[in-house]
Amino acid sequence: IDETNERWEELGNHPDWAFTSPPFPPFLHIMNGLASLVTRHPHTTFIGAQVGCYAENLGWVGALLERCPNFYVAISARIGELGRQPYTARRFFLQYADRILFGSDMGPDPASYRIIYRFLETDDEYFNYNNAPIPLQGRWHVHGLYLPDEVLEKVYLRNAQRILSSH
Repeated sequence: IDETNERWEELGNHPDWAFTSPPFPPFLHIMNGLASLVTRHPHTTFIGAQVGCYAENLGWVGALLERCPNFYVAISARIGELGRQPYTARRFFLQYADRILFGSDMGPDPASYRIIYRFLETDDEYFNYNNAPIPLQGRWHVHGLYLPDEVLEKVYLRNAQRILSSH
């Protein structure tokens, strides 16, 4: 953890967010534990916040979605990771449209929601993914996914309705 880390400012503002190994378990150990839990309980519905806790590796998340029909993901607070890999993220949304839920880690802030809608609904290129002059999670910008209306309807509404009505 030094100034070469692309999340240097974020970690400087929140040093307690640096879960380095050691003393903490390695990240993949924790993620594989999550996958094992979801796999062992096929009759329990799991919703993995922040795109299954691994938005920067949609291949890993997709593999878990393939193995576990009881696993869903919410996009909460991961526009930064998704929007820097727009082609992969768009393919992920199209492939798993029935398993992705809209989510947010913020209160009722219209400006922030406009950014999320811009990300999901437009083909805008290279824009800031939050309202701060410097993006809060890293010094990059994102690209919109320009998702089809039928996918947006599932992500915004239909998937949550289906999950909640079945329980």
